[in-house]
Formats: sequence, structure tokens, C-alpha cells
Amino acid sequence: MAAPTGGKAGASLVRAALAIHQPPTDLGGSIGGRIGEVEFQFNPTQLQLGREAEWHTQAAVAYMRGAPPKFTGTRPATLQLEVFLDASGTPNSGKVQKQIELLLSCCEVTAQSVNSKRPSPPWVRFSWGSFNTVQFVAYVTSVSATYTLFNPTGEPIRATCTLSLTEVAMPTKGQNPTSGALSARRIHRTVAGDSLASLAWREYGDATRWRLIAEANEIDDPMRLRPGTELLLPAADEDPPEDRPASLSEHRPTGHPTTHEAAR
Repeated sequence: MAAPTGGKAGASLVRAALAIHQPPTDLGGSIGGRIGEVEFQFNPTQLQLGREAEWHTQAAVAYMRGAPPKFTGTRPATLQLEVFLDASGTPNSGKVQKQIELLLSCCEVTAQSVNSKRPSPPWVRFSWGSFNTVQFVAYVTSVSATYTLFNPTGEPIRATCTLSLTEVAMPTKGQNPTSGALSARRIHRTVAGDSLASLAWREYGDATRWRLIAEANEIDDPMRLRPGTELLLPAADEDPPEDRPASLSEHRPTGHPTTHEAAR
């Protein structure tokens, strides 16, 4: 693992990270709200990326050197990497153990997925600056942790985790077979206290993405939500359309907006 640099030079270093999200609540849905994130203290020194294409050859007597192969599909990409965790500078923080428990949870079903009747472990997205080739939605197929240092009470303060990720095939943007609109992850019925900012935080882990929900539902006044309204929640990886309504630029939720009473 590469060692971090100190001072001003270290401040410009782009860290790799693994964002952990809720799985989709419907078949063919997209990545859900963020559960947590593992930020790499030391960037990987190597990543193993693989992709395979499936070909099938049917033996035939008409060919002396074998029949021509037939392409049958592409397998999802796979990514293997190591995460080095070190809390020797703060030996009683419990940070290493918490991060490892978060990684191990990637192979366990989430409570939210059980409640939605579609039990599934989390989905993840690995990112590292501008290295786009390895940035895809995936599920974790295996996690192994090797503890290498402990404090006097037996708490681990240094460990190396090996991860194996498999890409999740995502639908092409704008290819909703019924309308060609943004693909929806699910429908949410608003209740008292809901706001676009709070819904964006719950679904995407980022309250500033309220505009994505507003534009998908053609909401002109994002500060006014009626309880009982059904809202389309777009996939987290969808981009808002280019032609944004002018009214949305004039109404921007700030902080934690309160819910207005329904109009009579």
C-alpha cells in the first residue's frame, strides 16, 4: 500500500473510497440510499480488473478446423482490491473495527431490503478520482480481514481487507419501455414532515439532489409538498434533464424545510 504524504502535498491527494448503498426495492431497480462509506487511508498499489466475453462453438463436420464461434454475451466485470486500515495514532477510537464491520455487512442482507420483501446485501460503488474504468455499481462477493496490530485491550488497530466486487448490469439511461423517461426506483407517498431535501438525503445520501426528484415529478414549487402525494423517485445514477424549468431555479430548499399544510 502506498503511504500517505504529509503537509500540503497530502491535502491534494485524491483518496479512493467505497460507497455502500441500499439495494433496489424492486426487480431491475437501481442503487438505493447510502448506508455508509469506507474511505481508504492508503490508496491501493494495484487493482485487478477483469471482464469476460462468452463464446460458444458447436462442432460441425463441415469445418476442418472447427466451426466458427458464436458470441453469446458478456460477463459482468470483476474487481479485486485491498483496503489497508490503520488507527495506531488513535488506538482507542475503534475506527478499524467499525470500518471492517461495515465491509463485512456488504455480505449480509439489509433490514430495509427484508422489510421491502426483497432480501439482499448492499450494493456498492468504488471510486478513485478520475479513474472511470473501475467506477461501476457492484455487489461484494467476498470480504476477508487480516488483523495485524492490537491495542493493550485486544482491540484491532491495524488490518488489511481483501475485497472482491462483481459489476451489476444497469439499464441504459432513457430506455424506459413505457415512456422513455427516467427509470424510477420506486414510488414514495409523502407524509407530514417530508421535504425534497430530506427525501434526497434518504434515497441518495445527498440532500442537494432534491432537484432530481423535483424535475422527475414536474414540481414547480419545491417548498410546497402535500402529505399523501405520490412522488416518483428516480434512480440514483440518473442525471437530471438539460432543459430545467425556470421555476425550479427560483425555489431552492435550504436547511431542513418544514412541510406546508395541504391547500384546501
